[in-house]
Amino acid sequence: MLIIGERINATRKRVGEAFAARNAALIQEEARRQADAGADFLDVNAALSPDAERDCMVWAVETVRAVTEKPLSIDTANPEAARAGLALLPKGTAFLNSISGERRRLEAMMPLAVEFETRVVALAMDDSGMPESCEARWKAIEIILAATDKAGIPRDRIYLDPLVRPIATNPDQATQCVEMIRQIRDRRAHTIVGLSNVSYGLPVRRHLNRTFLAMAGGAGLSAAIMDPTEPDMVATALAASCLSGEDGYCMNYIAAHRQGRL
Repeated sequence: MLIIGERINATRKRVGEAFAARNAALIQEEARRQADAGADFLDVNAALSPDAERDCMVWAVETVRAVTEKPLSIDTANPEAARAGLALLPKGTAFLNSISGERRRLEAMMPLAVEFETRVVALAMDDSGMPESCEARWKAIEIILAATDKAGIPRDRIYLDPLVRPIATNPDQATQCVEMIRQIRDRRAHTIVGLSNVSYGLPVRRHLNRTFLAMAGGAGLSAAIMDPTEPDMVATALAASCLSGEDGYCMNYIAAHRQGRL
């Protein structure tokens, strides 16, 4: 399971203040901590404000790249900010987070995925809005895959996100997402979730995040956007990949043990 560290996100109060003040030390410390904890990619969300996002993205990517060689996930719905961030990275190394089945977003972001040869987070939603059922998710996914196939993007670079909703307001959505992960895995496609969405609005969120990660991992989850510095989160991801058969012969789990990461 790929682990994408979520902590460099300008919508978080402390990180947003660091963006505004150009506090490179704080951003770099977040990058180091996540890399040391076992993140495979680092997500960079620079959405401090619409007018500043492009410049913030450039600053953030340069700041993070100064202290780690971990590949990045460029997290924005703004095509200009996405292009500015991707242009600073080696072609073929990054995630583009994200596209969806919404027509305008698909048209704006698809050329970037092609030009920079990115992996893609593909949100299972279309112009009809947030999905409430597996059927609605598949409708959006089919729109996305038709477009990516036409653009020549290999399917192994596409990570389908069934869109985790907060269980505090959508009690059945976690189990629906787990079912979608199973269905997508059965079609031999990649899956990804924004893990912390599941616990939004609830206390002591780490317990919910960790348990949902185990459930999703058991269903065959390919990648998670999450906080790798939360205790036991990386170990849970590695264990779930073993138990679901995704980690053949448990080699990643054994390697992590030898590296002292468990």
